[in-house]
Amino acid sequence: QTGGPPPPPTGGPGPGPKQGPGPGGPKGGKMPGGPKPGGGPGLSTPGGHPKPPHRGGGEPRGGRQHHPPYHQQHHQGPPPGGPGGRSEEKISDSEGFKANLSLLRRPGEKTYTQRCRLFVGNLPADITEDEFKRLFAKYGEPGEVFINKGKGFGFIKLESRALAEIAKAELDDTPMRGRQLRVRFATHAAALSVRNLSPYVSNELLEEAFSQFGPIERAVVIVDDRGRSTGKGIVEFASKPAARKAFERCSEGVFLLTTTPRPVIVEPLEQLDDEDGLPEKLAQKNPMYQKERETPPRFAQHGTFEYEYSQRWKSLDEMEKQQREQVEKNMKDAKDKLESEMEDAYHEHQA
Repeated sequence: QTGGPPPPPTGGPGPGPKQGPGPGGPKGGKMPGGPKPGGGPGLSTPGGHPKPPHRGGGEPRGGRQHHPPYHQQHHQGPPPGGPGGRSEEKISDSEGFKANLSLLRRPGEKTYTQRCRLFVGNLPADITEDEFKRLFAKYGEPGEVFINKGKGFGFIKLESRALAEIAKAELDDTPMRGRQLRVRFATHAAALSVRNLSPYVSNELLEEAFSQFGPIERAVVIVDDRGRSTGKGIVEFASKPAARKAFERCSEGVFLLTTTPRPVIVEPLEQLDDEDGLPEKLAQKNPMYQKERETPPRFAQHGTFEYEYSQRWKSLDEMEKQQREQVEKNMKDAKDKLESEMEDAYHEHQA
């Protein structure tokens, strides 16, 4: 009959009568039988978003089943709603929340670590601790809360890194009483950089060796793109005193991790922010901002003042690069020589 909907695409529709796209279909109701794998309109993509119906036919308006967004299904994002608000759907209930979160948690991952600690800046001066907690209520029970009202910042520690990442993504730049909240991961105050590691030192051995100084949250050997050890690693302690003890003991003494007498070198970890970087709104606060931004990005013209001095900068950079390469080569040769001498001496000592 002219004007009627075409037959559904091959693949088999769900059982039950076909629904036309006209206003006669039930609004807000489910399709009879629901969508089937490989079926017609109303199927969800792997991301949880419904596919658009085929032209000329499909489901009734308002009859599509609701599927939560991908980040809520697979990344445990809190349900829609403002900070501290409650959603009609109880996705954020602790039992369901933790059950789904376990899919993201890595085997052996520890909870409430320094890696789950967030810095929250630009807080209103009159904010209370209860209000601060409510801001993060849908992300689970916090393990640590601190607020400095005078300086307008606070810290909060959540159960897992995944939860902290979701909270950061959703709450950063959120307006609160005329202020824009600034949410960042807090600097890990008990992290150490270790180097001169043997190629046979693993994550597990590194953690076992340094656990004598105090509880460890994470120990990792840094590898290259082929999975080979770079001889460097990171050890994150649960407390500052433990990290300080490890640093002092390893600096004053000779700490060996394997049979070869190759001491591990321990230093405070230099922590840089390569994720959020410097946004425009923060760059504008510098007094030199206006002057430096008067001229847009460009290539300097040959023979000009700025070209001449730019070339001098590039020459200086090239000189530094060559000197670094030479120093690295000299150090590599010296280390290879020392390792060879050490191996010969070790065999003589064993004999």
